[in-house]
Amino acid sequence: MKIALLGYGKMGHEVEKAALAQGHEIVVTIDNEQEWNERIDLLKKADVAIEFSQPDMAFANINRCFDLHLPIVVGTTAWYDRLDEVKRRCLDEGQSLFYAPNFSIGMNLVFRMNQQLAKFAEQYGYAMKVAETHHIHKLDKPSGTAAKLANDILAESSRYRQWSIEGDCPADTLPIEVTREGEVFGIHSITASSPADRITLTHEAFSRVGLAQGALAAARFLLGKKGCFTMDDLF
Repeated sequence: MKIALLGYGKMGHEVEKAALAQGHEIVVTIDNEQEWNERIDLLKKADVAIEFSQPDMAFANINRCFDLHLPIVVGTTAWYDRLDEVKRRCLDEGQSLFYAPNFSIGMNLVFRMNQQLAKFAEQYGYAMKVAETHHIHKLDKPSGTAAKLANDILAESSRYRQWSIEGDCPADTLPIEVTREGEVFGIHSITASSPADRITLTHEAFSRVGLAQGALAAARFLLGKKGCFTMDDLF
């Protein structure tokens, strides 16, 4: 594949390393407004764009790729308040979009395990909570991954109506504990507790390699397809 990298921070460099190891070509990297203006012709040579920028840039980056009818894989989170708008344009214009709160294959297995645990907790009256820890540079709280875990629990629950990162949650609110420390790549835990026992699912990322490999798998999947896709479609 000929790949454009939108966002050339730590994740962009990790995707570049993994892509080159797999024999792909990076035709352009774009990390700011000036580079958008200077490198647009190089962007047009790409087969697909992979986007790991910042929450305040992701929406504009998606629309710029749509303007060029360039398929785009989006790993940035905290822009999902515009997701319905993006989906409408994608479907109305026959664009190609793949988005996910987390591209790690292992984490996506935990998403499925969490859905089953939530059904179990609902049936047997277990209380649940979510916890996530990331490096101090991460801007969004909670992480997009933690938000998905929480929303999947809410979808199965009559007990919880909402989630919150604030302490001392009321009984109808699912707590998400957020920690920012050091250079932690990402730890997510889901706990279901009863007076008799406790069940905990934990995923810990040792590096960004799994995210990069998942994003490349998504890019390969997206080529030649029209519409909006997620990791459920890839699996």
